Amino acid sequence: MKRLLQFLCLFLLAGPVLAAGRLADVEIYDRASGRTLPVYENGGHWFVAGRPGNEYQVTIRNRDRGDLLAVVSVDGVNVVTGETAASAQSGYVIERGRPFSIAGWRKSLEKIAAFYFTDLGDSYAARTGRSDNVGVIGVALFRRKPEPLAELEQPKARAEAGAANDSAPRSNAPPVAEKKIGTGHGRSENAPARYVEFERDSELPAEVIAIHYDTYANLVARGVIREERKLPSPFPGGFVPDPPERG
Repeated sequence: MKRLLQFLCLFLLAGPVLAAGRLADVEIYDRASGRTLPVYENGGHWFVAGRPGNEYQVTIRNRDRGDLLAVVSVDGVNVVTGETAASAQSGYVIERGRPFSIAGWRKSLEKIAAFYFTDLGDSYAARTGRSDNVGVIGVALFRRKPEPLAELEQPKARAEAGAANDSAPRSNAPPVAEKKIGTGHGRSENAPARYVEFERDSELPAEVIAIHYDTYANLVARGVIREERKLPSPFPGGFVPDPPERG
């Protein structure tokens, strides 16, 4: 029984999870399909499979003892300022124990431009001449010091609970690589924000979380996702039909 339980634990740990991170859980929520994308670990890196055309959001759940500052980048671009990303830049303050969702590029204190998966050439980074780091979402987390400085805070967003299962289609055909995808600069949405006081306790982040993304087919072709092959079923159901007439 002990060996069986150990095997079961190893099997469960080998599958995809729904979040990455230690101080905070970082999830990628597909707004079109209404589910949290499974996170796959490969070679010490985290990956999710995005579907071109689908809008998504980055949801961060603060698990630390106090507030955190999250400096967030998509494709190597700071989602608040539009600068080529660096951890010393502006970010969002996330209260302890609260989920927080970032659904787009910050355009003002009132508006964002929605994130959506798209062809590399249509990505915001590529369209602004910065395509080298397309395909990764980064979160640099800082703890708070007592004395404050101003950073942005967005009203608390309800984190949508997505399905835990991976509903990506399975195929018996060998994996075929597709064109790489990036994140587009989408439709305008209301997402009010305000400035709040926050001083970092260190110049270096307490944690950096990176989640790489590509299409499902590309991640299978790269060996990141191990695609399950459909095996014959011993009990497919139904009754015994007559065989065809012999020719």
